[in-house]
Amino acid sequence: MEPAATTQPAFCEEEWMRLLFLLSDTEGWLQEMQKRLLLSLPLPDRKKLFRKTCYLTACALAHILERHYYRIPRHPHTGKFTISVTNILHQLRQGSDVAAEPIPGSLNYKRVWETDAIIGFDKEGRPTAMITVITDAGGRIVTAFPGVLE
Repeated sequence: MEPAATTQPAFCEEEWMRLLFLLSDTEGWLQEMQKRLLLSLPLPDRKKLFRKTCYLTACALAHILERHYYRIPRHPHTGKFTISVTNILHQLRQGSDVAAEPIPGSLNYKRVWETDAIIGFDKEGRPTAMITVITDAGGRIVTAFPGVLE
């Protein structure tokens, strides 16, 4: 018995290039909107949020707030920030000067430091002044939470 023949649609370079440029333009437009959104925050030194070593995207910030902000009642067994959103961003900005350490068994890096006040509670429900920020190898923030990575 012969294997079934597989047919692939014909490749249309013109359509492919149109789609490529559409995606490129859309991504650039979204990045500019994201930057304007974060720059509209009432924070001094907002530009630290855009450093290559600790770059914050709107997607990462949405993840952090959805999973780790006390006002959003999802993910009950995770650390929760009990400070304002602008204070969370202030703390993330402070971490841009902390040295990143590789996370064993991962391609990501972590920055862990102690803040000057309680910022929330860790995943065990204990008040904490510690914050952990996880970044990818390129420096983009993946997540951040109160407490330490175990």
